[in-house]
Amino acid sequence: MRTLTLPLSERDVLSLHAGDTALLSGTIYTARDCAHKRIFELLDADMVPPFPLKGAFIYYAGPCPAPAGKACGSCGPTTSARMNPYAPRLLSLGLGGIIGKGEMSEEVRRALVKNKAVYFAAIGGAGAIYGNAIRKSELVAFPELLSEAVYRLEVENFPLVVAMDCYGNSVYKK
Repeated sequence: MRTLTLPLSERDVLSLHAGDTALLSGTIYTARDCAHKRIFELLDADMVPPFPLKGAFIYYAGPCPAPAGKACGSCGPTTSARMNPYAPRLLSLGLGGIIGKGEMSEEVRRALVKNKAVYFAAIGGAGAIYGNAIRKSELVAFPELLSEAVYRLEVENFPLVVAMDCYGNSVYKK
């Protein structure tokens, strides 16, 4: 198992292969369907997105409220395929990678290759484990979307599997 710190260097990305396991530490941003739609509205209006895209990682998740003494509640992944329409453009704008659950489209696979990025899979049903790996959670944008708002998460030893690498390989196609 690899230990990686965000932002990932190009060398890090090039060293990852579909099926590798990793413990990720650093800053990630949550965004689900509604948040992606809002981000695209900003981009289409030539406005700045709510967080810098360059090198960032988006986690397709909606964190639950934090219980006493914790930074975050359960924070499991949502189905990544729902973000297929958004991922290629965000990757072309410098997004470093994505984290979610399940297979993504051929278009996303090509965008990962073209932009030297990676798609990590989180384990569905393990939201409590992911919540425990979150050290800090901060609302960034779109509070009216509640759990689908954009949050900045500081994570430590966030367990993931490389689902799609920058070489076009996929754990879903093996």
